[in-house]
Amino acid sequence: MTELTGNPHIETGNPHIENSSGGNSLGIDYTIAAVDRAMLLLEVLGRIGPASLADLAKEAECTRSIIFRLLHTLHARGFAIQDGPRGQWRLGARLTTLQNSTGAQGALAATAGPRLIRLAAETGEIIYLLGRVAAEAEVIAVHHTDPKAYCLGTPGARWPLHAGCGRLLLATAPEVVRVQLLAQKLPRFTPLTISDPQKVAADLGRIQTRGWLITESEVHAGVVSISVPVRDMAGQVVASVTIAGPTIRLRGNRPRELLLPVHAAAMDISRMLGWHDRRAPSTTPGLRPPGH
Repeated sequence: MTELTGNPHIETGNPHIENSSGGNSLGIDYTIAAVDRAMLLLEVLGRIGPASLADLAKEAECTRSIIFRLLHTLHARGFAIQDGPRGQWRLGARLTTLQNSTGAQGALAATAGPRLIRLAAETGEIIYLLGRVAAEAEVIAVHHTDPKAYCLGTPGARWPLHAGCGRLLLATAPEVVRVQLLAQKLPRFTPLTISDPQKVAADLGRIQTRGWLITESEVHAGVVSISVPVRDMAGQVVASVTIAGPTIRLRGNRPRELLLPVHAAAMDISRMLGWHDRRAPSTTPGLRPPGH
């Protein structure tokens, strides 16, 4: 599995000797301690903020004086702000620019790609990385090992959140999104599409409790999907890892068996994004992995 190291590198006169461990073949570590601490602080602020200086220092396992200087450095660049002279610290709006850039540059798909390729090889199934755009589910990436495999959706394909595997993203969406969508008339794609808002709402509660979703023939007849959420460093669900395939292959106990490798892949990608599973998700505390 290829993971992000989180360690910045400085340029050297011989770039060919660098490796992915944060150093090079000679064992030299190019990590810049101050930059590493600043990145750690941003991750901590994303997880527990708004927070006091003392709480941030405790969580980051640094002295208050170091955290104080880092916070004021980040504040000067717009990456952290404080609620008054002695108030709590929170992430700054400057990060929004970087967040928009990561989406435009396909950072999520690139980060998740190696792990999804491995999942495709392990299961022999077609793997989809799905995201939420407003009230629709969107295919971010597709991975498979069979060049002749029939894909149900290519990157950019969308469908309403209430149907099929998109419902997991609806269950983890902000409440305003759920309320607005369930107030509308929900389209049916097959006889098994759940289009009754009350039934959809009831299923959202079950998804929040389980932390995964298996559906059959809701968007495409004869297709089963298995989905598990991907979270960012703050515990927010930003995507889902989904296996989708024909019922002739995904029948009996097979969907349940696939939950474990799908869950493992989703958790690995979440950790690459900075999520720590020892902390409860901030907006969907009921989400749990299969088997709980």
